[in-house]
Amino acid sequence: MAKIGFIGLGNMGGPMVANLIAAGHTVSAFDISVDAVARAEASGASAASNGAAAAEGVEVVITMLPAGVHVRSVYIEDDGVLDVLESGALVIDCSTIDVTTARDVIVEAEKRGLEMIDAPVSGGIGGAQAGTLTFMCGGTESAFQRAEPILETMGKNVFHAGDAGAGQAVKVCNNLMLAIQMISVSEGFALGEKLGLDTQALFDIASTATSQCWAMTSYCPVPGPVPTSPANNNYQAGFTVAMMLKDLKLAQEAAATVDANTPLGTQATEMYDAYAAAGNEDLDFSAIIRQITGR
Repeated sequence: MAKIGFIGLGNMGGPMVANLIAAGHTVSAFDISVDAVARAEASGASAASNGAAAAEGVEVVITMLPAGVHVRSVYIEDDGVLDVLESGALVIDCSTIDVTTARDVIVEAEKRGLEMIDAPVSGGIGGAQAGTLTFMCGGTESAFQRAEPILETMGKNVFHAGDAGAGQAVKVCNNLMLAIQMISVSEGFALGEKLGLDTQALFDIASTATSQCWAMTSYCPVPGPVPTSPANNNYQAGFTVAMMLKDLKLAQEAAATVDANTPLGTQATEMYDAYAAAGNEDLDFSAIIRQITGR
C-alpha cells in the first residue's frame, strides 16, 4: 500500500479519497474547503495544512482540481508541490484541464526526476462514489504502469491513451461527442412528443435501432424510460451543466489550436452556455432538454 497525498476534495475528489483509504492506502488530504477536509478526515485521511504539506513524505500525489490555472498553481507556482516531492515519486493529475497545461506540467515534473500522468475521469459523482470511474491516461508507459493499480481502486476502466496530454485530449473528445448526443436525443424525444408518440414506445424502439447511444439508454433525458437517470429526480446532477460547459469550452480551445472543424461542437457550446447563463449551472447536463422544449 502507498502513502498518497491528495489535493482537491470536492464532489469527485472526496469519494475518490474514501475509496483509496478503503483499499488500504494512507492518505494525506488538502482542500481550501474546511468542510471538505473534515469529510476526508471522517473517511480516514489525515488533514494537511496546504498542498505542499500534503505532498511531504509521500510516494504518490493525486490532484483533482477545477482548471489548468489551479493545476499550475499547485504543482509549479504557489504550492510548488513538484519541488517538495522526492525524486522518483509518482504524480497523477485527475483534473480535466487544457492539453497544453497538462503537457507543460508533466515536462516540469520530469525535469525534477518525477513520473507523471494526466488522468482525467469519466463517470461523474456517482462513479466516484461507487469506485467505477473511467480513467483516460496520458504519459509514459512506465508512469502509467505505476499508476494503474492505484487508479483501479477508484475505477473500473483504466486506459493508456498515449503520451503526455493524451488523457485530456480523449476526455474533451469524449465529452464533445456526449454533449452533441444528449442534444440529439433531447431533440428526438421533443419531436416525438409533438408528433403524439408515447415516450416509452419511442425509447423501446430507438434504443434498439440505429440512434442507440449511451445518452439515450443509460441517461435518457426524459422521465420514465431509465429509472436511474436524473430526469427522474428533477435533474439533480450527476454531471452538471457547468461541468459540461467547461469541457465543451476546452474542446473548442483544443480544436482551435489544431485548426479542427467542429460545427456541432460549437453549437452545443452555445446552447449549454445560454442554458447555464439562465441560472441552470447546477442542474444535470441532461436538463438541456428543457431548453429545447421550452419547459
